[in-house]
Amino acid sequence: MLGECVADAFTTPAGSGALDLHVLPGGGPANTAAALARLGTPTRFLGRLSEDVFGRLFRSRLTAAGVDLGAVVEAAEPSTLAVADVDARGGAAYSFHATGTADWQWTDAELERAARSPAACLHTGSLALVRDPGGPAVERLLAAVRPRATVSLDPNVRPLLVDPARYRARLARWCAAADVLRCSEEDLAHLLPDAGPERAADTWHTSGVRLVVVTLGARGVLASLDGHRLHVPTPPVAVVDTVGAGDAFTAGLLHGLHRAGELGGRLDGLGPDVLHDALTAGVRLAAAVCTVRGADPPSAAPR
Repeated sequence: MLGECVADAFTTPAGSGALDLHVLPGGGPANTAAALARLGTPTRFLGRLSEDVFGRLFRSRLTAAGVDLGAVVEAAEPSTLAVADVDARGGAAYSFHATGTADWQWTDAELERAARSPAACLHTGSLALVRDPGGPAVERLLAAVRPRATVSLDPNVRPLLVDPARYRARLARWCAAADVLRCSEEDLAHLLPDAGPERAADTWHTSGVRLVVVTLGARGVLASLDGHRLHVPTPPVAVVDTVGAGDAFTAGLLHGLHRAGELGGRLDGLGPDVLHDALTAGVRLAAAVCTVRGADPPSAAPR
């Protein structure tokens, strides 16, 4: 897993015009790493972690989940903070405090050292892939690791921090480097406005990615493998919030593909039955995360 750690601060009215903040460790790639490790898949996190109070929180969370932090860069910059405003349906809107923070400062040399160890899959995306100055270095890493690992991407569009036009300008290059592309329905509205999931999948297949997965919230997930469509419904749950649900889905999907021996190459042996099982693992894990506050996946695959 390559990407950012973000401190998610949840607000609660405290009276007298004040707010209480309840801070949980987050960040899309870090959430996916923690969830994947809790499922028992060996997971290494490639991140730039600050030495501040939030950086210590991130290390504690990832270590407790069983994530290998041997490739982490000790960063002098501060951690990224996101303040989450959760609505009555559990959806979260964020304000970010991310200028000059540790996550975006990757250099080619740092990435080359961090990614030396063998891996079956490199999953990245979110802000670390698109924010400068580190984003272009992460892109170059994808090309470097592609001959030896499956590449999985989640754009995780954050329009408050990065103009969606920047994602759109780079997306074709990402698809050419990736084997798996996961996006949410909200991402899709920014990446290909007015296109439905099936049309989007066909567009991205043309750019080179073999497996496109669009998560549709309570309506489940649509996957397209070289144009072959699969739909898996989401199990009904009582939603507390949806923070980290997409990241948990990706963890469940990659866990299922890893257990089936499908990671490590170009998904050449992947068939619909194995893919259906992996998608089912993903939606079940995402649903379980929605029943708790923050990105706190279970330690075993939900059934």
